[in-house]
Formats: sequence, structure tokens, C-alpha cells
Amino acid sequence: MTDNTNPLGKYYRQPQIYVKLPSNGKYYSPDVFIPTETGEIPILPMTAKDELAFKTPDAMMNGQSTVDVIKSCVPAFKNPWKMVNYDTDTLLLAIRIATYGETMDINFAVPVTNESTSTTVNLPALLETVSKIDPQDHATTKSGFKIRIQPLTYDKLSKIQIAQFEQQKIYTNVVDSGLTEDQKTQRFAESYKKMQNINVELLIESIAEITTPEDQTVSDGKQIFDFIANCDTKITREIENVLNDLRSQCSIKPLQLKATEDQIKKGVPASYEVPVTFDTANFFG
Repeated sequence: MTDNTNPLGKYYRQPQIYVKLPSNGKYYSPDVFIPTETGEIPILPMTAKDELAFKTPDAMMNGQSTVDVIKSCVPAFKNPWKMVNYDTDTLLLAIRIATYGETMDINFAVPVTNESTSTTVNLPALLETVSKIDPQDHATTKSGFKIRIQPLTYDKLSKIQIAQFEQQKIYTNVVDSGLTEDQKTQRFAESYKKMQNINVELLIESIAEITTPEDQTVSDGKQIFDFIANCDTKITREIENVLNDLRSQCSIKPLQLKATEDQIKKGVPASYEVPVTFDTANFFG
């Protein structure tokens, strides 16, 4: 009997780390995510194909590359398009560690002087910080409205981001075009209206229910839409602020860096923040 076992099989990639999702899988159905008994899920390093996907601009823009890589490196996720925003940074951070190791260099410009420099980030420490977060799904505005959030799935977030990018591109093209001022004004007005609709859609998609100061709860989407369309701007801004805070609970926080004595003499603040972002400039080791 012929043995068809591939002798190279023992060199196939294996899980490098195990992580706990900030969401604890709370928002996932069995066709989206397979939970484990321990609550920790295995993370595989990227393949060469995965790395290439992350370097393809069009696939990065529409979110397809992120979905493909997560599906490849996180076997527990059967449908990453339904991944909620709470878990995105944790998974990308874990994949980065599993593939390239525990440190990552971040290039940035020093405030005031715009001097180009870099710092090395301890990624497991960031991951541990995020893993300790217990995300809350509700908060109360200053006006007394209790908002329960509906975390955005990756597919919804990608569609909104693509729409926003398209409108920004239209705006830039109009500025650089040979249109008359009246034509430009009309195009700007059309683009502004579309951006408003996109922002309202983002707001509505993020709200699961609203409880009034009189303790009446509304979860009907149309009623919530009518409320947002007709309440005063102060209430809307308060709701937006609450939702932004809830959405960003599990995002990786900026690094807190201290300036050198020489930098302080040049006007640089004694301490300043540097955002931790995953892009083609720093993600690949």
C-alpha cells in the first residue's frame, strides 16, 4: 500500500498564540464563529499568499484582503465579514505577532518639529491591555437618553468607508476640474448631501435601541430613524459622542511618549501621543 503522506506536512504552519476576543463571541452565530471551551482561539501565522493580499491596494480598500487573511489565520472565524468592530484590532495584532514576532517599529513625525523618527512597540503588552477590556454596550447621554449600541460588522463598516472614500474623491476631482463655479457649487452640494446620508446611516446602524428619559424603550429601526431625523442637533451630537466612545472601547490606544530635553527646548510637548496603526508601512516585519 502506497503511503501518500506528504513528508513536508510536519512543516505546515501551526498556531503561534491564542487570544481571547474582546466581544467574547457574544454577537456571533454558529455560522460566523466557532467558540472554544477555554474562550481562547488559535492564531496561525500568515502564508505568502496572505502577505500578498495585504499588499494589494484594491483588496485593502474594499476590505476583502482583511477578510481573506483573517479567514486563513483565524480558523475559528468562518465568516469574518460578520466580525464586529470590537474584535478587529485584537485579531490584526495577534496575526502580526504570530507572523513576525513580538515587536513592531512605528515611524512618526515629532509634534512641532515634524522630525521623522521611530519607536519600537511591545505588541504582547498591547494585546494584554486590550484583552482586559470588558466592552460595555450601553451609555447615557447628557440629555438622559440611554443608548444601546449595535456593534458594526466588518461588511457594514467597509461599505460605509468605501462610500466615504468615493465622496472624498469626487470632492477632490471637482476642485481640480475645469467646471464653472456654479457647476462646482452644485457638485459640492450633491456630494455634501450624500456624505450626510452616509453619516446618518452609520449612526442608525450603530443603535440597537434608545431608552428615553421617561424610561420608554424604542428598538424599531424606522422610529429611531425618524427620531434622528427630527431631534435637535444637540441631542444628535450627544448620541454620536456616546457611540464613538462605545465603538472605540477595544481599539488600540495611542502610545504615550516623552520628549527629550533637546526636543522640549524646540517647543515639543513634554509628552505626546503616537497612534498605533496597522498599514503597509509597519505591518510587515
